[in-house]
Amino acid sequence: MSGKVVCIGESINIMSRSIGRAMRERDPDPIRRMAREEVELGADYLDLNIGPAKKDGPELASWIVEVVEGEVDVPISLDTTNPEAMVAGISASRRKRILMNSISAQPERMERLIPVAAESGVDVVALLWGPEGMPRDANERAAMAVDLMMRLNEAGVPNERIWFDPIATPITLGADQLSYGFEFLSMLPEIAPGAKSTVGLSNVSNGVSRHLRPYLDRVYLMMLMKYGIYSAILNVYDKELVEIAKGEHPDWVKLVHDMMDGDEPDPSSLSEKELEIYKTVRVLMGKTIFSESWLEL
Repeated sequence: MSGKVVCIGESINIMSRSIGRAMRERDPDPIRRMAREEVELGADYLDLNIGPAKKDGPELASWIVEVVEGEVDVPISLDTTNPEAMVAGISASRRKRILMNSISAQPERMERLIPVAAESGVDVVALLWGPEGMPRDANERAAMAVDLMMRLNEAGVPNERIWFDPIATPITLGADQLSYGFEFLSMLPEIAPGAKSTVGLSNVSNGVSRHLRPYLDRVYLMMLMKYGIYSAILNVYDKELVEIAKGEHPDWVKLVHDMMDGDEPDPSSLSEKELEIYKTVRVLMGKTIFSESWLEL
């Protein structure tokens, strides 16, 4: 299945040198500027990633939500591992168009945040990360998803407000976990009818040289589209990536999906662009062992 993917801009992130400094110094101007840029470039949501925010999380979350909501009119994905900061950010929102990013299958996060999600009416990212960390395969992801769904449903959060994140892992660690994520997404409509899906797209290229990351991100998105991915947290400064998300370049998407179905073209028949895609699909499927020279082989 393919179509348009909801783009969640990833760039307002505490890990960014300039944005991290702006957050720490409570300087709104760089954040306002980036929020405007991301929306102009095609972001449907803005991810505000303040990290653990252990020192002053609630105050920071409230401040950044107010800054961004005062500048642009798109929903926010509030991204923090600090439950108190999450609660404060949601409370500070005037619009209540917030995506809670995220609830995981860790008991303390479920106990603290599920009642907040139910009471506030926000949508929720259900991150498939449990007490023992990363699920080992698609079946463990499915079991974790069912557990999270049941807990959320019991609290009054319907499937339509749940966005499951199967977790993207860096290709530098191998392709197995990526394939388990695809398998889980193929199971999701049956496991949780009406639920949505999302993924931190750039995780797939984490640790790879900066100039090579877009090739992996773009092809990974096209692969996810085969399984109806609803949304992705991504780099909207990559114009080609946003074009793919918005439904452009259907020929590239068809090439990727045909290869995933086992229909590999003759490489000698491909254009330079198609050959880049072909080589990258093979890497992300685990047919070619990843190295940073994969495009040159």
